[in-house]
Amino acid sequence: MKTSKKTTVKPLVVSPGEGRHYSMGRMSAFFVADGDETDLRMSVSEWWLEPNTVSPDTPHPHSHSEDHVFYVIEGELSVLLNAEWYTAQPRTYIYVPGGTEHTFENRASSRAGFISINSPGGFESDMPAIVDWFKQGATAS
Repeated sequence: MKTSKKTTVKPLVVSPGEGRHYSMGRMSAFFVADGDETDLRMSVSEWWLEPNTVSPDTPHPHSHSEDHVFYVIEGELSVLLNAEWYTAQPRTYIYVPGGTEHTFENRASSRAGFISINSPGGFESDMPAIVDWFKQGATAS
C-alpha cells in the first residue's frame, strides 16, 4: 500500500482573468499556479500571441532545465524543437523535455493561445527579467 506524503499545498481554483499577468509587447502570459501554490512542483501559465507574432517579438531559441508541456487552446502555433519547426492546431500537446532548444511563434492571421505547464516550478521567477528583455527590444541573446 502506498502512503501519501503530507503537503501544505491547498487546492486552487483560478477564475478567468485571474493570476499574474505579464505583458511582452505582442505576447502576454497569465501565471495561474506556481511557487507557494504548488510547492514549486510545477508552474501553470496561459500564453497569448497576437496575429503574425514572430521573431524578434517572441523568445529566441533557448532551453530550460525544467520540462514543459504546451497545450494549444486557440489558433495555430508554430513551435521550434531542436531546429525543426512544427505547426500545432488547437488540442495539440507538445512535450519539451528539459534541455531541449525551443521557441514558438504565431505565423497566422488570428490570435493563438496555449497553456504551458513547467515541471518542476520556478520558471515564473524569470518572468520580470523576460518582460524587461522584451521592453528593451528583445535584441540581447
